Amino acid sequence: MRRLLVLLAVVAPCALAQTVIVKSTRDPVDKSYRKMVKGMERFAREHALAPQAELRFRLLPRLPNADMRDITLRIAGDTASQPLPVAPDNSFALVRNEQLLREDAAVLANRRTASMTWRASIVSPGLPEGTRRLGDLRLECKVGMDAGLISNTSPMFAWLSDALTSTDAVCGQPDGNYVFFAERPILGITLRAGARMEALPFKMLYAGGGKTAAELPYCDCQVLLDRSYYAPIWDASWPDDTLVEFDYMQEAAP
Repeated sequence: MRRLLVLLAVVAPCALAQTVIVKSTRDPVDKSYRKMVKGMERFAREHALAPQAELRFRLLPRLPNADMRDITLRIAGDTASQPLPVAPDNSFALVRNEQLLREDAAVLANRRTASMTWRASIVSPGLPEGTRRLGDLRLECKVGMDAGLISNTSPMFAWLSDALTSTDAVCGQPDGNYVFFAERPILGITLRAGARMEALPFKMLYAGGGKTAAELPYCDCQVLLDRSYYAPIWDASWPDDTLVEFDYMQEAAP
């Protein structure tokens, strides 16, 4: 107790004499602006995968109680800050700012970042309703991985972090397992390229269909499990123009 009183006596005058201003408090999983710019650079380099598409990023719910209304974003560095307009579908476009890059800025939301899933959104115009294009998904994976958008992985597999976050490993191998999300709950998915047609097996739906309650907190699919799927983005036998067709579940009446 005597030591504590002595410590307080020493610290208290210093606390009165000096005021420390904290400009912003970063969530441990706020997104790195530098990494997201690397994702933009990947998009520019490999735009041929989706030549008609533009790059946006999108926020999706990760926790059951996530409020996805009225989200605001900003890029915050040590001395500079820049707002990011968010569209009604919770998508946004990133801009390049050299000062914020030098300051190793973070992309901050007005709520805890871990409550949301962050994804690249690359959608070619003119696609039939209820479809995606495989080349778009290939580029989404590469941009998302370079941008560091995967929220977190289980601490049990921390020693595998390099393999789990390698863009080439995740986007170019059959067991990469980069999770995509449909707009609505899905019953099935069919690939179509000219006369070739193939239904995706169940193991490629619902994040593989084997996530346990203990594993879900470490998956971006936590509350979007019925919309989650894997795509054969690693399989070069399917061309970039392959259509990914969704068979949606019937939504319940209000």
